[in-house]
Amino acid sequence: MKPRPLLLLATGLLAAAPCLPAKPDASAPPAPLDAAGAKLESDYAARLAALVADISKALPVVDPAQVSQLRELVTRSAAAQAEIDAAQKSLEPIGSAKGLVDHAKGKWIGGADKEIARAEAALAKASTDAAREAARADLAKWQANRAEGVKALAERQAAYDKLRADEPRLKAALEAAKAALAKSREAESATAARLLATVQPFLDSDRLDARLAEAAVLTQATPRALAAFASRGPAQARLVEQLLGDQALLREMLAAGGAKFGQWGRAMEILDAIRSASPRASDGVLRRLALAVALEHAQPIAQNNTADRVGAPEAVDPVARYRHYEKAFLDGELDPTFAQLGAWEMRMAVNSDAPDEILAWGRAMMRVYRPDHGSLADLGWRYVMLVRTDVRYGSQNVKDDLPSLHQYQNIPLNGGVCGRRAFFGRFILRAHGIPTWGVTQHKHAALSHWTPKGWVVNLGAGFHASWWDKDEAVTSGSEFLLETQARARGDAFAKVLRARWVSLVLGETPRNERKKVIGGLWSHLAHRQAAALASSTVALGPLGQELAEANEAKGAQKVDAAAVAEADRRVTARDGSLVVPIVAGQRMAGQAHVAPSHGGGMQAHWLAGHKASYRIDAPKAGRYALSARVATLQAGQRLLVSAGAGQPASNLAIPHTVGLWQSTPAVEVSLAEGANILQVDLAEGSRGVTLKELTLTPVR
Repeated sequence: MKPRPLLLLATGLLAAAPCLPAKPDASAPPAPLDAAGAKLESDYAARLAALVADISKALPVVDPAQVSQLRELVTRSAAAQAEIDAAQKSLEPIGSAKGLVDHAKGKWIGGADKEIARAEAALAKASTDAAREAARADLAKWQANRAEGVKALAERQAAYDKLRADEPRLKAALEAAKAALAKSREAESATAARLLATVQPFLDSDRLDARLAEAAVLTQATPRALAAFASRGPAQARLVEQLLGDQALLREMLAAGGAKFGQWGRAMEILDAIRSASPRASDGVLRRLALAVALEHAQPIAQNNTADRVGAPEAVDPVARYRHYEKAFLDGELDPTFAQLGAWEMRMAVNSDAPDEILAWGRAMMRVYRPDHGSLADLGWRYVMLVRTDVRYGSQNVKDDLPSLHQYQNIPLNGGVCGRRAFFGRFILRAHGIPTWGVTQHKHAALSHWTPKGWVVNLGAGFHASWWDKDEAVTSGSEFLLETQARARGDAFAKVLRARWVSLVLGETPRNERKKVIGGLWSHLAHRQAAALASSTVALGPLGQELAEANEAKGAQKVDAAAVAEADRRVTARDGSLVVPIVAGQRMAGQAHVAPSHGGGMQAHWLAGHKASYRIDAPKAGRYALSARVATLQAGQRLLVSAGAGQPASNLAIPHTVGLWQSTPAVEVSLAEGANILQVDLAEGSRGVTLKELTLTPVR
């Protein structure tokens, strides 16, 4: 049988279906076009048809038998994977039952045993009738609790033993399905490799790129939608012609992922407005930034506004978003790695739902509150370390969120569970220009972000356990990771794009691992090409999986006294007051971290229980008003201060400063003329406070 062009096999591995990007208003009937609009639609459709005809003639030919064999093997692999999934699901109740048994043995009975021992010790030490009665009641309570645990263990063990009777059969079925999948995938890979080798010269060549790219955009945007956009006026018609006539720009935009939801007209409108607003937007890093904003904001992003802000915009202004990041980049506020990003990666940095002023707050807060987190050499934890140290796990205080604060300011104030912690991590990364990809995991939320060495997951399991279905595409974590690895190969990624463009213009069903859709032939070959490019890449493991649902107010070090210069310790006089650098302390205990301040000098971040004493040489005896310059992300914290052994400690209330510098209310201390020792402790129960200096002002 004579091999045929691949175009004739457009049905691919499944039946063909239009490969159009989902639109939010897909259910709404399109607005009717006037005569001029209908003429434009006809022209664009004819243009697309001519391009498809040219592409058809240029496609390579393959053996149809190989295509049929690949279709059969892919289907067989999918069936084997389904059997594995079913077998694993059948084993889940056994694992859950075992977990209940272990809980009864450990936390329940083991915990009761510890409490019984404690109550027995308290009974033995009791010296009054009241104490003995309380100890006996406590002992009886825990003995009863243990008895309940023993009863529950017996019931759980019986249920577990019953389920285990079927475990050998289920495990055997699982292993058989795994063996079948391995065999099928081995044959599938070999067949796909032969097909890929056949089309490789085509994928290696850029000869057809101009026609492929134009056809891909016309298909993705649709002639009707482009005609409707161009019919709005001469400016819009000019933008469509500019798009279709600028082949380099067209390919650049497609390589960056294309316009969100196929809104190509709007993307060009935004790009044109950005370039009009900023002469810098046409070159280098800022050109990529302009493209990223235009493509990502082609579909408006709903703005997450502060609850009590009246009249706030409903959507993020894309031109303002570009100018925000342009200024932050030029001012050196973004992460130094931002300049390494391509437009595709930048899209995942500029798509925050936070208003621009909240993004600016995030950077200012980080510079003031935890500059050490923003300069971590470990790029896997840079910025996002703040989730570990300052976002408490638990939802009990979410009810106390303040309407005057933005959600991303309330999260470190009141904590949260999986979602809120992940949301804050994504926010603070994007604020600094670090791309993040949303990660959903089973009954959990995490985050992933870009690093120069690859993408990494924080606060959850790896990419294999992840997916995202809250945006334009439903994507598995494994597919997203593969995409990032293939794109990291630079110009070689064009081979993947060419296969995708062919798939698009042929109307194939796109491959989708998450939806378990096999996809058309060219879609499958694009996947195989991406896998070939990524085959030598080592994926980074997840970071902080054990911290996904845990509190950690640590991550600090002992104060390194050698890191503080003598000049930074010097007590100075300022406007009649004594200003004491927080790093001038002596005889310190507890955890703290010293870092250079953004505005000069040094600062320290204290954790609860940190203690420091300061030598104060008072010019005269008397009462002094003591205040501290602090930055906090939580409320209700306090310092304990005293001057001299004979003075009681005073509570110095620490305001909630939303992470920016602010002075505390003052308390009075009495100082003797000459040398004094001022003791300052961060009270237990505090989460963490950043301090710059103490100020002592004579009370007249």
